[in-house]
This record gives sequence, C-alpha cells and structure tokens, in this order.
Amino acid sequence: MGVKVIIPTPLRQFAGKRESVDLEANTVAEALGSLTSQFGELKKHLYSDDGRLRSFVNVYVNDEDIRYLQKEKTTLQQGDTISIVPSIAGGTE
Repeated sequence: MGVKVIIPTPLRQFAGKRESVDLEANTVAEALGSLTSQFGELKKHLYSDDGRLRSFVNVYVNDEDIRYLQKEKTTLQQGDTISIVPSIAGGTE
C-alpha cells in the first residue's frame, strides 16, 4: 500500500479515465512525477514549460494544501491521499 492520487474529473481523460491511481512515493514531487510518467498527457496540464506546478493547480495531502506545508517536498506516509484540484476561474469584468 502506498499513496492514492485522486484525479479530478476534467483531467481524467488524460489519465486513462481513472478516478485515482495508487503509487509508491515518499514526497508529493515523487508521486506527481510517477503519475505524469505513467500518463504523459497529464504533465502539460499540471506543469508549466519550466517544470513548475501550474499556479491554478492546487494539491492537497489529506485535505491540507501543500502550499502551507513543504510544497512539493511534502513527505508522504503510507495510506496518504493526494488530491489534485484545478482552480475554477470565474467572476465578472
């Protein structure tokens, strides 16, 4: 048993239509790296050309935003759940 990565509905088409993927990883960076190596199409939706996580992609470990933890260096424990949550743009001009 490793960690579970929850794939958001809009990105499932780039992840073999899977709702989640179980991976072995010690950090969020390892987990996302493993995920994007399995599903290459997903990489461009999560990372910018310079290799940074896109600003509109929010990542949570067990409901905690990694921006308030150690970002992609956040360590993982067996059984942790990573949720990828794309920001929804909206509002009025």
